[in-house]
Amino acid sequence: MIAEGNIILDTVQINQKIRRIAYQIYESNSSEKEVIIAGVIGNGYVFAEKLVEILNEISTLKLTICKVTINKKKPLEPITTSLNVADYKNKSLVLVDDVLNSGTTLIYGVKHFLDVPLKRFKTAVLVNRNHKKYPVKADFKGISLSTSIKEHVQIDFLENDSIAYLA
Repeated sequence: MIAEGNIILDTVQINQKIRRIAYQIYESNSSEKEVIIAGVIGNGYVFAEKLVEILNEISTLKLTICKVTINKKKPLEPITTSLNVADYKNKSLVLVDDVLNSGTTLIYGVKHFLDVPLKRFKTAVLVNRNHKKYPVKADFKGISLSTSIKEHVQIDFLENDSIAYLA
């Protein structure tokens, strides 16, 4: 059981943040025919699926979800995606992860997609931690937090409940 004081976002708040980010993505891409939502494997992909679900409700955009596999412990290893390069070339793409921590995962993810000509490229995170190792920012974020380097933000996406907390 998680102590009450450690909870950052509860299920209702997480759902509100996801809906707001979905609207921001739609506004930013309203003139596009298709948008690729690329979720980093794990919670980033779960977050991406939730964004796509809401975007399908609120927009007429053609949405394609893409799974991005990054070894978070060894980010220099080759990054793979569930789509071929031709599937996202010259399209609008949003790279999605759950927590922007040190910036390592996002910066290597950005680097991977920079090798392909994209029409528009944005990033989205549910929780943005304000101390980073790399100069990377999230274009769309649910919440920004100032935490100590020793604190760890954990997000649990469960069937009907979601929670973000400090561990």
